[in-house]
Amino acid sequence: MRAEDFDYSALPKDAFELQHNDVHAHVDKNFASQNYWKDALVRFLRNKGAIVGLILIVIIAFFAIFGPTMNDYTYQSQIIEQQNLAPRIKGLEWLGFDGSETMILGEIKLEKNGYEGKFDDVYYWFGSDTLGRDIFTRVWEGTRISLYIALVAVAVDIIFGLTYGLVSGYFGGRVDSIMQRCAEILNSIPNLVIVTLMILVLSPGLGAIIVALMITGWIPMSRIARAQVLKLKEQEFVLASKTLGANPIRIIFKEIMPNIIGQIITQTMFSIPHAIFTEAFLAFVGLGIPAPMASLGTLISDSYKNFTTHPYMIMSPLIVLALLMLSFNLVADGLRDALDPKQKDM
Repeated sequence: MRAEDFDYSALPKDAFELQHNDVHAHVDKNFASQNYWKDALVRFLRNKGAIVGLILIVIIAFFAIFGPTMNDYTYQSQIIEQQNLAPRIKGLEWLGFDGSETMILGEIKLEKNGYEGKFDDVYYWFGSDTLGRDIFTRVWEGTRISLYIALVAVAVDIIFGLTYGLVSGYFGGRVDSIMQRCAEILNSIPNLVIVTLMILVLSPGLGAIIVALMITGWIPMSRIARAQVLKLKEQEFVLASKTLGANPIRIIFKEIMPNIIGQIITQTMFSIPHAIFTEAFLAFVGLGIPAPMASLGTLISDSYKNFTTHPYMIMSPLIVLALLMLSFNLVADGLRDALDPKQKDM
């Protein structure tokens, strides 16, 4: 019998029942719907490495803010009589922080304690340098500069890199080709050359490093933003906005940019340790902040000259720099995994 020949009027009224009503509605409890950012936060908190990195960043930032004010010394005060003193912490002498050190002079090992009989009431938590300056204060003063460089790197990425990549990817064609060739030319110039030229034009210091970051530091972010725009600009929601008459600026910053915020945050976090290392490297080779200001790079450079005789001088700035870069990389890895929808637990 054909379906059109069947008499449906002969069926009782309760022969058919509407499905997906309140009685038969089914909610998948194994994969309940929740906010994207809440889901990303849950995944981030599960990442133990990212949490450790975040805690280390908070601790280092705390000491960078309050560390230079924890004692009576300043980063530039010199007490020549108290030079080359090893770390000494009151109450922790039993752990080895009693001011004693082992000096290696060729094949001779010399045990000494510069505090005994001279400075019984003096305590240098990280020791003092060759000019009698407190290394503890100078390390955290240098950490301030590193964190300042990190903030500058974030600002440069957001203001220059993100805008450049969004505009280049959205308009495409000749505009994209010209903008990408300009970025490739800038990226082909080594940072060391750029900073050297900036020092010739500007006075040596933080300004020259910031200008160098502004010239080339934004290029990786622009490439990430451009790649994401090329992937999204042909999507239906962008075409719908064009159909409704939205101008390109609104489409770029109101429609496309919110959909790539995860990649933006991740790339920004990865750019921070790169900027910190760039400043430290330039300071180590003598192109950083001039004395008496201290940065982690200049402290490592100055302490390297006394590494064999007073190794404690290089340990504290080296450890802080390593922990700072490691922490930002751990947080960046955690954010990348948390903000990637492909990592969502099924």
